Amino acid sequence: MPRKYLLIICDGLGDLPIPELGGKTPLEAAKTPNLDRLAKNGSTGLMYPLGPGRRPNSDEAHLVIFGYNLATDYPGRGPIEATGVGIKLQEGDIAIRANLAAVDNDLRVIDRRAGRIEDCTPFVKDLDGIKIDGIEFIAKPGTGHRLALVMRGKGLSDKITNSDVHYVTENQIVENWEGQKVNIPQPTDNSPEACFTAEVLQKFLVKAHEILSANPLNQGREMKANYILTRGPGYYRQLKSFKEKYGLSAACIAGAGLYKGLGAMTGMEVLPVAGATGLPNTNVAAKIQKAREAMAEFDFIFVHIKPTDIYGENGDILGKKAFIEKIDAALDTLEDTKAVIAITADHATPCLLKDHSADPVPVLIYGPNVFADGVEKFGESECREGSLGTFNGQDFMKIFLSC
Repeated sequence: MPRKYLLIICDGLGDLPIPELGGKTPLEAAKTPNLDRLAKNGSTGLMYPLGPGRRPNSDEAHLVIFGYNLATDYPGRGPIEATGVGIKLQEGDIAIRANLAAVDNDLRVIDRRAGRIEDCTPFVKDLDGIKIDGIEFIAKPGTGHRLALVMRGKGLSDKITNSDVHYVTENQIVENWEGQKVNIPQPTDNSPEACFTAEVLQKFLVKAHEILSANPLNQGREMKANYILTRGPGYYRQLKSFKEKYGLSAACIAGAGLYKGLGAMTGMEVLPVAGATGLPNTNVAAKIQKAREAMAEFDFIFVHIKPTDIYGENGDILGKKAFIEKIDAALDTLEDTKAVIAITADHATPCLLKDHSADPVPVLIYGPNVFADGVEKFGESECREGSLGTFNGQDFMKIFLSC
């Protein structure tokens, strides 16, 4: 029987010691009998997804963990997000990820996520199909406050900055963004295409602000969803599939658009799961059950679980701890699948920082032929003593597939 591989990535799972938890992280403080059993009977370690000192974004971290090279394979966050929400990208399209945000009358940002609005569909539908200067704008709702934006037409470039006040570019981060005025997209090179793209996008953002401000749903909202913050522009490109890279048929189980996009762009079949929302109400047990069923058809199953990151970004210590316990409950008897199982994170999202950090994340690998290294519990401190040691994300697939 061919070997089966199950990779579960709990987004933002890693954390730092918290005084309110007695100096433990939410993972260390949580009651996790199933994770602990897998760790005790498997091999553990710590992973720097992008390498020591590098603060990961989720898309970059996943691609590296999957074994792709960011220098040659990274398409930009926008195309991944757009693919994940079902937009069929065409050659020449510029895809951009975006948030619905709340701004005041002076365009100063009150909240980058519009109060973490749960469904942006009623707002985004009025923006889809707008045409400006020969460019069509395709807007589709993603998870919660997120949406994907595609610019379609001639003479476009992805060499533009973001309107997002937190991420001017993906490498230029503003920590104290509250109350800052929205950014106006600027070209990052002197090409006519970049100048044109930045100009047309700004015209769209102004028009979108007018449309959103007039949306009746905003009249009753304390945190109005009245602006779009853009980031991560990129051209579409198809990546080498898992089948080509590893000879494995692969499936993706996720709720949020970004991770469905990552699955689709790497040749995985994206499997629908009822109740998989990418939000704190997501049905973790249904995702794990779907993964069990998928093993009859696929060699490699990737399961993404988002809310650990959401709780970390909200600084909700007890919420993160409780959700980790919810994940653990869904993993009961997972060993019965006979698969090689890896459980890790794409990055740490410490509750005290309310953001991603460059800290390493815990890793466990369990399987019929995996060495038990004596670690008793799945947690950041415990995994530091594991037999896998501390390694970089680019080495993960080599380690995992050798088990």
